[in-house]
Amino acid sequence: MAGSKEIRTKIKSVQNTRKITKAMEMVAASKMRKAQERMRHARPYGDKIRVIASHLAHANTEYRHPFLAKRGGAKDIGLIIVTSDKGLCGGLNTNALRLTVNKLKEWQGEGRNVQLTAIGNKGFGFLQRVGGNVVSHLTGVGDTPHMDRLIGPVKLQIDAYSEGRIGALYIVYTRFINTMKQEPVIEQLLPLPAERLEGDSRAARPNWDYLYEPEARVVLDQLLTRYVEQIIYQAVAENLASEQSARMVAMKAASDNASSLIDQLTLVYNKSRQAAITKELSEIVGGAAAV
Repeated sequence: MAGSKEIRTKIKSVQNTRKITKAMEMVAASKMRKAQERMRHARPYGDKIRVIASHLAHANTEYRHPFLAKRGGAKDIGLIIVTSDKGLCGGLNTNALRLTVNKLKEWQGEGRNVQLTAIGNKGFGFLQRVGGNVVSHLTGVGDTPHMDRLIGPVKLQIDAYSEGRIGALYIVYTRFINTMKQEPVIEQLLPLPAERLEGDSRAARPNWDYLYEPEARVVLDQLLTRYVEQIIYQAVAENLASEQSARMVAMKAASDNASSLIDQLTLVYNKSRQAAITKELSEIVGGAAAV
């Protein structure tokens, strides 16, 4: 059994660790509320632009935008991976990266090349270690995502699709469901899937018609590019809310485990102290009997 001094030192160390994890839990809880508000505030804009895009997708126009048409030639795939910049958030990044690896193995088994864009330091470091074809990356996103920083790395993938170098573009991120549950998902960005453009009953009408100024190509290019950018921004906002929720839960679990360990060490310390006192009394009694 360890000595009393060693046990006291270990108890003090665990208490200091519990103070840190408790403080990190409170900070994550505060950031989580702000991240959830930011995520929810972005949804009305996304819903509105989705309705407009769905109307245009069903409109009878002579021009069919490349973002809405499936590619039959290019086999290569583009993939955007959204992770956190920092750790200590449970299995958030591990689950998203495991989903990414499984999908990469599936595509590579089909003979497809995948070009990768990493948003977040954890995903970027992982893709470098496994030797992925990283064409662009963004680290240091912070607590507030900004579209002007996101659009640079993502534009390389969008341009690759527009030029026909890749046949589809996907995004992996962690969807926020509630404080206790976050789900890693992979979604198709380009070509825009039909189910993404559904949701407005009026969009199913076959007789939508528009007058474009200056022309359909310019209007659709601008609108659908903004729509794709909004989807990516929403994914990053969802991932940030998931990150703070996962970190709060992980730090709470760490604080609870530290409290449990302190209780166990305190019990061991008391037993050790009691054994030492008993030994001293036995020695005193034995000495007195010998005299």
